[in-house]
Amino acid sequence: MLKHFQVPDDIAARVDVDALRSTTEAVFKKCGVPQAEAELGADVLMFADLKGIDTHGVSNMLRHYVQMYGAGVTNPVPDWRVVRETPTTALIDGDGGLGLMIAPKAMRIAIDKARQYGSGVVTIRNAGHLGAAGYHAAMAAEEDMIGWCMTAGGRAMVPTYGAEPRIGTNPIAVAAPARREPMFLFDAAMTSIAGNKVGLAVRLDQPMQAGWVAHDDGTPDMEGGQRIREFAAQTQRMQLPVGGTREMGSHKGYGLGTVVEILCGQLSFAPGFADLTTARRGHFVAAYSIDAFGPADEFKDSMDSMLRMLRETKPMPGQDRVAYAGLLESEEEIDRLERGVPLHPEVIDWFKGICAEFDIPFELAPPAGQDTS
Repeated sequence: MLKHFQVPDDIAARVDVDALRSTTEAVFKKCGVPQAEAELGADVLMFADLKGIDTHGVSNMLRHYVQMYGAGVTNPVPDWRVVRETPTTALIDGDGGLGLMIAPKAMRIAIDKARQYGSGVVTIRNAGHLGAAGYHAAMAAEEDMIGWCMTAGGRAMVPTYGAEPRIGTNPIAVAAPARREPMFLFDAAMTSIAGNKVGLAVRLDQPMQAGWVAHDDGTPDMEGGQRIREFAAQTQRMQLPVGGTREMGSHKGYGLGTVVEILCGQLSFAPGFADLTTARRGHFVAAYSIDAFGPADEFKDSMDSMLRMLRETKPMPGQDRVAYAGLLESEEEIDRLERGVPLHPEVIDWFKGICAEFDIPFELAPPAGQDTS
């Protein structure tokens, strides 16, 4: 993640990974979530925290889930079920549960189908936010498969030449395994800035950047400025597609965002996608068995070579290196497992408050041996 969104070292509180995980599990359980589901939900959030995807870790998302459970919007004990199925496809109704826990189950179904038939595709309706899409895609990569995950909902993206938001930020995640190199893991919103990055920018008091959003009349804001808090407070956000302007390729981000709407929403037959209501939500996961196309070992050796060629690319002036999607996240995970997850003081304060409210011991200490000064 860009430095623009990272908690500065001089204010960051490094928190032990196991302590953060157990506290997160305890918060889920206090919301009525069963033990196994609480562990799974914490695992999805910790995946993001360890890889430096702070937009989808505990900092941003856990408090949102607590609010949804508290308001009765999200079902803590959903009776999710497969409502339609073929040998290679399935449609799941999530019974109002959190996608954070339902999407991994859907991907497990997709993986099982791919192992038997070469591919598996599962769509999900009636389920809430699924966290970092990369988590679910990576599940397949860990099984020598190519994984794919998408999610759609809300209104954030202004269509190219449009003057009002119509579709969501609609992230796409794809994961592919290698042998020695860290897996390829692409996970990105189809808007210039992910919606949750707005929250990070506000917390860190960072300015609006050119090409992130549109003015009220739909004209792309190519100047940026200091109005991030004003933007974050708006009930209707006007985020630009990837590319920003038509001349820079915004029609591509808009087109891909619409593809996500079709595969997640229309293909799951979820309500609200015909007229793009704000409350609509749908998900899509898929797994493709590499062995169905050729030897997995040969594929992974070839991936190693390709990924190595990418990271050994000569860098441009002023830059130390070239990376590929998933490499920096893998390196960040190694660092955070050793040094702890850096949390903003405001996040620490939230944890203190929710632990007191839920009667959970506050034990978010730094990793053993770390300086606490």
